[in-house]
Parts: sequence; C-alpha cells; structure tokens
Amino acid sequence: MKHPLALALAVALTTSLAACAQSDANPQADTAVTADSSNPFFTESQLPLHYPRFDQIKDSHFGPAFDRGMAEHLKEVEAIANNSEPATFENTIIALEKSGDILSRTASVFFSLVGADTNDARKALQAEYAPKLSAHRDAISLNPELFERIESLYERRNELGLDAQGVRLVERYHTDFVRAGAKLSDADKARLKEINGELAKLGTTFSQNVLAEVNDSAVVVDTVEELAGLSEQAITAAAEAAKERGLDGEYVIALQNTTGQPPNTYLEDRALRERIHKASVARGSRANKWDNTGIVSDVVKLRIEKAKMLGYPTYAAYVLADETAQTPEAVNAMLNQLAPAAVANAKAEAAKLQAMIDKEQAAKGEPSFKLEPWDWAYYAEKVRQAEYNFDENQLKPYFEMKNVLENGVFYAANQLYGLSFKQRTDLPVYHEDVTVYDVFDKDGSQQAIFIFDPYQRASKRGGAWMNSYVDQSELTGNLPVVANHQNIPKPADGKPTLLTWDEVTTMFHEFGHALHGLFSDVKYPYFSGTAVPRDFVEFPSQVNEMWADWPSVLANYAKHHETGEPMPQELLDKVLASAQFNQGFATTEYLGAAMLDQSWHQLALEDVPEAAGVMDFEARALAANGTDFAPVPPRYKTPYFSHIMGGYAAGYYAYIWSEVLDANTVQWIKDNGGLTRENGDHFRSALLSQGGSKDALQLFRDFTGHEPRIEPLLVRRGLNAPVADDAAVPDAPKATKPDATKPSN
Repeated sequence: MKHPLALALAVALTTSLAACAQSDANPQADTAVTADSSNPFFTESQLPLHYPRFDQIKDSHFGPAFDRGMAEHLKEVEAIANNSEPATFENTIIALEKSGDILSRTASVFFSLVGADTNDARKALQAEYAPKLSAHRDAISLNPELFERIESLYERRNELGLDAQGVRLVERYHTDFVRAGAKLSDADKARLKEINGELAKLGTTFSQNVLAEVNDSAVVVDTVEELAGLSEQAITAAAEAAKERGLDGEYVIALQNTTGQPPNTYLEDRALRERIHKASVARGSRANKWDNTGIVSDVVKLRIEKAKMLGYPTYAAYVLADETAQTPEAVNAMLNQLAPAAVANAKAEAAKLQAMIDKEQAAKGEPSFKLEPWDWAYYAEKVRQAEYNFDENQLKPYFEMKNVLENGVFYAANQLYGLSFKQRTDLPVYHEDVTVYDVFDKDGSQQAIFIFDPYQRASKRGGAWMNSYVDQSELTGNLPVVANHQNIPKPADGKPTLLTWDEVTTMFHEFGHALHGLFSDVKYPYFSGTAVPRDFVEFPSQVNEMWADWPSVLANYAKHHETGEPMPQELLDKVLASAQFNQGFATTEYLGAAMLDQSWHQLALEDVPEAAGVMDFEARALAANGTDFAPVPPRYKTPYFSHIMGGYAAGYYAYIWSEVLDANTVQWIKDNGGLTRENGDHFRSALLSQGGSKDALQLFRDFTGHEPRIEPLLVRRGLNAPVADDAAVPDAPKATKPDATKPSN
C-alpha cells in the first residue's frame, strides 16, 4: 500500500460522497471492540494478495484502527526524525515508506467503502476522522527534524549512489514536504494546520450534502403515462425506487451527479423533462440544510489563504505547479483555444434541434417553442435517428453487462496484453452486487485481484471510478488488489442488465485505470499504480476506450442477449459514423465546468463572493469564459461540483488535457497495427508499469517517440479549425496547449 502520509494527503482532502442508508452495523453496536487482536486491521489479511477481510470488518473497528494506526505511525515517524545517526536513504526515506501499515490498511478500506457502500455509521466516522487525518498529516509534514533529514538527503541526492527511481523518490518527498508547509515559520505552520483542519471538515460536509441532495431531489411521478418514451426496464426501476421510499404505485426518477439527466433523452413529456432538469440544477443552492453555497465561499477563501502562505498568487497556481501543466496560463491557453470552436459547434447543433422542434410542432398543428436545456438530449436523439437512422435503444439488447465485461473488456486485455481472468466466489465482498476475479499474466502467474461493483444504489456515490485496496511495490512484495465502480441502474430480479453505449465505454474507461494499477511494476509504494499527476492519470483510461468499438473486440461481445446473434454490421457502421455527433454539446458542457473550476481557483481573496453571491459569480464566470450558451449548462454547477471540492480542485481541466495525450496515443497505436500484443507490451512496459516513477510527459514520449500534439484531439472532437504547424503541448513551463472523453460523474 502507499505510505500513509501520501494516503492521508489523499483521503483527508478527497471528496467521498456519503448517503443516509440502511446500515449493516449499528454505530452503537460492538462497542467492546477495542485495540486488540479481534480488530482485522491490526494484522495483515491472510487472504490471497492481502485481500480485505470484508467478512470480519465491522464499522466499530474503524475508529480504534484509525486511533491506533495514527498513534503507531507517529511513533515510527518520531523515531525516524529523532534518529541520532546521520540521515541516509534507508533510515529516512525507506523507513517512511515502510511506516504506518495499520493506518494504511484502515484508510484504504474505509474511504473505499464510504464511496461504494456508506451508511450512517460510516458517515459519522468520516466527519469525525477527516480533520483528525488532516492533523495527522500535518504532524508529519510539518515536523522540522524530519524535514531537516529529508532536505539533507535532497541536497546530496546525486551523491548517494541511488538509481534514478531512488533519486526521484527523494525529490518527491522533498517537494511534498515543501508544498505541505515545511519551510514556513512556526506561526504560519500553526495557521496552516487550522486551515487544513477546517478544509477537511468543510469538504466532508460538502460531499455529504451532495448525496443528500441527490436523494432528496429525486423526482416523484404519479402515473406511468408520464413516463412514455422510457424503456420497460427503466420504468420498472422507477417503480422499484418508489417502493423503496414507501411510494407504492408511484415512480421515482433518481438523479445522477451531472447536470444532464439520462431519462431526458427519452421522456416524451416535456413538462416532466423540465421538472427533472430544474431539480437537477437547483441542488445545493436551495437554501435548505444541505445548501453548499456557503461552504463553497469558505473553502475558496481558505484555499487562497493557504496558497498565499505557501508563496503562490492563487490556489490554481499552487495546484498546477505540481502537475504537468505547471501554470494557470498554460491551462487557460488550452481551454481558450478549444472553447470558441466548441460553442460554435454547439450552436450549429442547436440550430438543427430547433429545426426538428419546429418541424414536429408544425406537423401537430401546434406552436413551436424555444430549445431549452431539458429539450437538448431528447431532440438530439431524434436528430441522430434522422441523420443516422438508429437510436440508442437499438444497441442495448447487444450489450448485456457481464458479456461486455468478460467478452469485451477482458477480451481486449487478453488480446493486447495476454491477461486472463477467472471469477472466484470464495472471497468475501462488502455488497452482494460485487464480483471478484483473479487476474493472470501471460505466463499464467497471478498478476492481481480485480473487484467489480457495477450497480447504482442509495449508499453509493455517483459516477464511475477505480480505487486500490492493495498497491504493488517491490519493497513490500505486494501485488495489486484494485476495484472498478459504476452506477448502472439495477434491473428487476430475473431481468438482464442491458447497457447504453455510454455505460459500455465507461466500463472500458474505468478498466483502463485498473490496468494502470494492476500492471504497476515499481520499487516503492509512493510510485505505485495511478500515483501520477492529476492531469495525466486519466490518459491511460481514455486510451483503453478505443477498444470498445474496435471491430474484432466489438464482434466478440456485441451479441444479442437472447439470441446470441451478432450486432448487424449496418448498425455497427451507424454507431461508428456517428462518433462526432453532439460533440459540440459534449465539449461545451465539459469546458463550461473546467473553466468554471479555474475561475474559482484563480480568484484573489477580495473577489470571493459570500454565499448569496455564489450563483451570480458562476453566471458571470461562464459569460466571461464564453461558455454561457443557455441550452448547454455546465456539466456540473458549483454547489454539486464534487470534483473541485475534492481531488480535482483547480484540476478539472485534466480530462481534456489528458485527452490530448490519449488522442496522440490512439493515433500511434492505429498507425502501428492496432490491437497487437507487440503494441500492448510496449504500452505496458513504457508507460502503464511505470506508475509515478518517471516524469509523466517523459513516459508519453517514451511510448510515442514525440511531443504531444493537439491536432488529433481537434479532429476527434470535430473542432479542427486551422492550427499553427507547431501547435503542441510542450514541456512545462513553456506549455501553451495541452483527458478525457467523458469525465466520470
């Protein structure tokens, strides 16, 4: 596992969404559990690859494990800091890498479960321990004796006889400590601790409010007639959701994290579409107990104060200095280059939708109406049918979930990398919906364990993500245990789980993250798996999306769930031909959110609005950024923009920045033969296995042999206006232009 300092940095400040859901462990139960051997976190799991003991873990174990884990970790750190021997790589850096086993085990499981299957007990623990973990992190990173040892090694790093990875490890420790405030005065350190603790509390409250609002804002529908246009499966799911709320005979449309809501693609009832959209965009700013506007204002102010204290003019400057982009100017240049073409394309698409509305209304002898945000998805699907003669519902019978996973995602990994997979049922799981697979390398040896958690539920955060329970490293001898999560609506018992095309590509995307974790082959836990800059981490996952519609892969899994017949070539051709359809909308809604993120985090302290002015500031920012096209609101509005209250603060641009690298890489793979073992082995050895052990852009160069260029992205998204011959994403800080196909929710 990653050393606990890095883990604490991640979990103490990362947004983990929680919900009020039924608990399988009463928070008052098992109070006898104390710091003794009955706590499964106190010793390493003896299950294969140290897979977590979900069958033994109770909510009441977490508090004692956190307490003991932090106490023991501090003792280990103090012993390192106060060692009378001169600092060496072994007695300082390696000792830190090996420290904090209990805390690492506890935090990795706890924060994974808070996202995947929370309950009242876990929500209370999250609120209690987020500031404690923040204080624990500060106690280590602001320890002057420890930093003195690290700095002495940093100054002599090229004289220590270390290999390149060892030198980089010293450099990264030094950077982390400096960025955490190690060089500040005692007074500033004290204030920084206060700021970090307050940010941890606010971040937890924000995340819990977001999920509470998702559940509270679900739209109740009285009659099945209002649901005309939805599939039988979707209507059944809405009825089941209503039953769970005690609303028998009614229907509940559950909301997703994003502004746009999937049912609006199909619902014929315009008034209901409007209700759903307005419920979505109002979340977090309704002046109720879950209103997040005040939290946003307070968080932005505290982040600015922290950045200034650490020597940066804005919080964006602080964040980006440690990313591949390096400067806000580089990010602004890239986003500003894309936005005008994206909005122009969206307006052209809107004209087509308006024409479709006018035509339909005239045919019915009724007055037309102006295109609104709640109309976009519905009429976009109609235009798609008219232009390409197919609709999304024609695809779903060919995308049964397990078949897509095993004969699509796993098949592509087998063809490209030689991996094989075997489901196992003997390992405990935290929820009945979870399945577990052994992953074997091309020589038959075990490579990893993979956990798959596909379904939406009230106890689960929105969106799709990957996380790691056990990280690979030579130092520990551990092999990876990684998990993928989605939010696919669960069908009624006995019904197949049929996926949309977006859910299919999301499955490939998230498995790209999993590959980044399970192929890790590094010495030190610090560099394991996805421990790379935020604006690089989405790159490998986006590359893996290319195999979703690769002909030989698609032919292997796109089969009718009842007949086994392959998807007709004619339908497949239409899917591929429509690849750029609606890209103006998709790019504009993404850029609206990405530029809004930068607007918040490039503010000066005196310009931060109070709670009452948060939504007005958002409107002004969208106008200033040129993305205020009313039919296309940002993918996330500020009060439910969980990314930027967590790990993507000032970093939501990372999806499109990484997509530049992705588009270049996809082009390279196609130019070099496509789905071949040779290409897979090269991608694995040059990039996926390296984790954070090398400079991120150097990994890209090692694979492709050239600097990243923006043209492949412009072509992919239909934004290929004339670009200068030298348009590229150069090495920061000279970067002027730089993931993402579709940001996870």
